[in-house]
This record gives sequence, C-alpha cells and structure tokens, in this order.
Amino acid sequence: MAEPFFNHLKCRECGRLYDKKAIHVCEFDFGPLEADYDYARIKSALSRKVIESRPPTMWRYRELLPIDGDPTVGLQVGFTPLVKAGRLAKALGVKELYVKNDTVNYPTLSFKDRVVAVALSRAKELGLKTVACASTGNLANSVAANAASAGLDSYVLIPADLEQSKVLNSLVYGTKVIGIHGPYDQVNRLCSEIAGKYGWGFVNVNLRPYYAEGSKTMGFEIAEQLGWQIPVHTVVCMASGSLLTKIHKSYNELIKIGLVGETGFTIHGAQAAGCNPISAARKSGTDLIRPVPKPNTIAKSLAIGTPADGYYAVKVMEQTGGAAEDASDEEIISGIKLLAETEGIFAETAGGVTVACTKKLIDTGKIPRDERIVICITGHGLKTVEAVQNHLGAPRCIKPSLKEFDALVAGEVTV
Repeated sequence: MAEPFFNHLKCRECGRLYDKKAIHVCEFDFGPLEADYDYARIKSALSRKVIESRPPTMWRYRELLPIDGDPTVGLQVGFTPLVKAGRLAKALGVKELYVKNDTVNYPTLSFKDRVVAVALSRAKELGLKTVACASTGNLANSVAANAASAGLDSYVLIPADLEQSKVLNSLVYGTKVIGIHGPYDQVNRLCSEIAGKYGWGFVNVNLRPYYAEGSKTMGFEIAEQLGWQIPVHTVVCMASGSLLTKIHKSYNELIKIGLVGETGFTIHGAQAAGCNPISAARKSGTDLIRPVPKPNTIAKSLAIGTPADGYYAVKVMEQTGGAAEDASDEEIISGIKLLAETEGIFAETAGGVTVACTKKLIDTGKIPRDERIVICITGHGLKTVEAVQNHLGAPRCIKPSLKEFDALVAGEVTV
C-alpha cells in the first residue's frame, strides 16, 4: 500500500489527535483513542470491484484498517462463511436468518484472530518484539498462535480458573501462560501496570486502538456476503462491548464511502445472566454501567465485569433501536444444542448466549419475525467442551453383533 489511509489516533470524547503510537487513552480526559481515517481518500481508492478482486480474507478491506503498510500477520484470517440458517430460522419461527460463522476462523477458531492480526501487524510496524494480552481464553489462543507464526515473543495472562481446553490451546504454541488468581478485571488491571513497566505491546491495552478495529471486518464481510446489503437486525454477544460497537462502525463506514446504500439497521446485544452489566443497563434504560465484581457464568469468554466499551455499546443499541438480553447457564447450553442440531455448527458458550438471547428477542417481539436477521457466532465449541459434556448423554455400547444392533434400534428405524 503506497500511502496510509489513517493518519492519527483520535480521542472518542474530545476529538484530540495523537500520533500513531502504542497508546490508548487521551491524556486530557481519559477517553479511549481510536483510528482516524481519511474517508475521502478511501472512497476514491476502494470499490466493490476492487474488493471482490482480492483474496477472500479480512485484508480485502485493508484501507479501512489501521496499518501503514501491507499486513504481515494473519494473512489468511477472515472471510468466514455467512450461513443461511433455514432450519434454525424455522425453529425460532422467523422468515430469514443467517449465521456469521467465526467458529471456523483461521488459525484458532474464533473472531479474535481478526483483532490479533491487526494488532500484531501494527506491533511489527512499531518495532515491538514482545506482545501480550489479558484474556478470557480466545484472545490468549490467538495471540499465542499468531505471535508464534510471526516470530514474536509472547505472554498471555488469564484467570487461573479458565477452561483447561483454552489453557492447552495457548500452551501448545510455546507462549508463556500466566494464570492470575482473580477475575478478568484484576488480570486486566495487572496488564496495564506491566505494559507501562516493560514496554510490551499488549494487544488489548496499549495496542487497543489498532486491535479493536479488526472486529470491523466481521461487519464488512456480512454486508458483502449479503450482496452489499446491511441486515435489518444483527445480534452480537458482548464481553467488553467492543465487537458490537465495531460492527456498528463498519456498517456506517460502508455507507459513508458508498459501498452500500443508505439504510437503517438495528444492532442487539447478548450477555450471560451471570455477568450482564451491559444488558442490565440497556434493559434499565440507562447508560450507567454497574460493574459485576464476581461473574458467575459458564460463558467465561464473556465474563468481564467492568466492560471497557460498555457505555458505547449501550449508546449503539440506543441509537439503532436495538435491545439487549441475557441468558442463564441452562439457556446457554440449550442455545449451543439448538444451533448444533439445526445447522451443524458447534459453538462455544458465547455462541450459546447469542442463540438463546436471539430467541428471547424474537419471542418478546423486539425482533420482528419477518425481517432479515444475522447472528454472530464467535468461537468454536471444542474450546469449551467442559460446559456441555454432562448435558449430552452418552453413547450406547453393544458387542459387534447384528443381533444386538437390531435389538438396540428396534422401534427407531424401519427396514
């Protein structure tokens, strides 16, 4: 890429501009910083035809991502399937429903590969040699894998009680995994102190303005895969709330540069009942986020009691007419099973939250049954098998005998 399409970081609150460094907070009002783009230049350089001529990865929208040169990390990430989910739609009683299926995202089977690809590409541009993160699991896996492939040293800090499958899926890449005895919010605070002292690139701390922008590619892909149309309703699970705000930003950017027509759209949020600071605020009609000091849910990847983008997620739902819901552990497991049994997609617990909350939003009339719906499924179920392993029954075992098989299936099948 000959010229960068973003020139500064910009405070989301006061609009002050900053150089493109490894910083994330405005020094005047502590507002979050985000990438500021030259949309006029992007509009003149980017068209549907240009995008469609590129390889099917998230980097086909690279002018709308905050790096200076060509990407160097995660070159195969993204462009996951948008599945027309007819059987799930029938089960939920709606006319048209799609699943944005990031359970098959490369390389670690979650949407976090998108944000990490951007963060580490930018980290290399900034000359950083060590990268790190605070994580509830998926981000740790992605930082570990992508840092390994890029030849970067890495540390991942996680709550010590995380699912063992997610711990293993970080250790295998040779990263340094550090378990912290405390909830995610305490892990995150410690990471802020470490970043200041050691000068590492924490993808979701001092590299957050770059990292967060990677989530926009999920929204870009949804619109392109729908024939350059924005869905009427999009349902997004919420941990920090960042993914929801970035999908909103992606839709608005596509409108701004003329790749899709002016259209209204609504974005809804989904959380686990055991850690629901954002959905509780939206349901109460306030933008005041009340922290959840001790999250208690099987959806550990969403268990952020003090969500960094919670306020902005509430504002997006308010502006677009969206609603929020939350799901109990039992409802999360039912959501995982419903998605698997109707569409053959095995989602982690966050996906169960999204399906369960979508059902509630439909049943309460907050999503009409005759309008186009997209639900975002963000990670693979093999990452959280502990959550469902005691809820699926067990194989029925027999000897290698046709007689025993006949007896077993008698009444189930006809020959």
